[in-house]
Amino acid sequence: MRAIWKGALTFGLVNVPVKVYSATEDHDVSLHQVHSTDGGRIRYQRICEIDGEVVPYSDIDRAYDDGEKTVVLTKDDFAALPSEKSREIDVVEFVPSDQVDLLTLDKAYYLEPDSASPKAYVLLRKTLEQTDRTAIVRFSLRQKTRLAALRVRGDVLVLQTLLWADEVREAAFPSLDEPVRISAKELELSASLVESFASDFDPTEFSDEYQDELRTLIEAKLEKGDALDTSETFGDREDEDAGAEVIDLMAALRASVERSRAARGESTEATDADDAPAEGSRKKPAAKKKAKAS
Repeated sequence: MRAIWKGALTFGLVNVPVKVYSATEDHDVSLHQVHSTDGGRIRYQRICEIDGEVVPYSDIDRAYDDGEKTVVLTKDDFAALPSEKSREIDVVEFVPSDQVDLLTLDKAYYLEPDSASPKAYVLLRKTLEQTDRTAIVRFSLRQKTRLAALRVRGDVLVLQTLLWADEVREAAFPSLDEPVRISAKELELSASLVESFASDFDPTEFSDEYQDELRTLIEAKLEKGDALDTSETFGDREDEDAGAEVIDLMAALRASVERSRAARGESTEATDADDAPAEGSRKKPAAKKKAKAS
């Protein structure tokens, strides 16, 4: 693993230097779009809806639309905003662990001690375990203020970002306001059914069958020779009109992030998967539990 952030965890006068690592990774098979007739790669173009022209990335600004008016925000506008570059993870408070709503938990990070002696790190870990408390912290990552829960997983401190209160929707369903009568016998039978499925949770007993089958399908096609030479899927773009430049969206985003980091004097080596917008993520198929051998 490669550290994506270095700083210090602070509470009171205690300072714990740490390195931060992404604790999770996506196991989905990476796919891209191609033309069904010849397998040619499909690329993204940034088209202006007013003049129909392809717009170079350098000429793109961002905007806010309230439905009636659009406010354009330029690069200079963003540069004028206060930039949070603190390298500290500040403990705001220690709360009972059961008060942290699981619905608010977001991306997880591992913290590794980054000093000659891990004593302060181990002290904090043991204190959290002994008191059954979770630390609520604030820190800045990629110029965004984050709220997070600091808890213990095995021998490691885990930082798990939290959704802000206004990002959690209220569950208001009128049908649940209606009185429902549950008899003692019904509750007894329901509890009996639950007990028949009772088990200790072992995540390794579950697998993503869709992704497993997808990999099997791809391997079968490769063995059958049902594949194209990758070089044949790229067209000759040397003669393209400069005004109609076609650039892969992800490549453009990465280049923009690296340019922005370089301008701020930050390292461009580490890439945080958390930068991807949550609303663009795909819903993964539910994992099924493998049948145990009898």
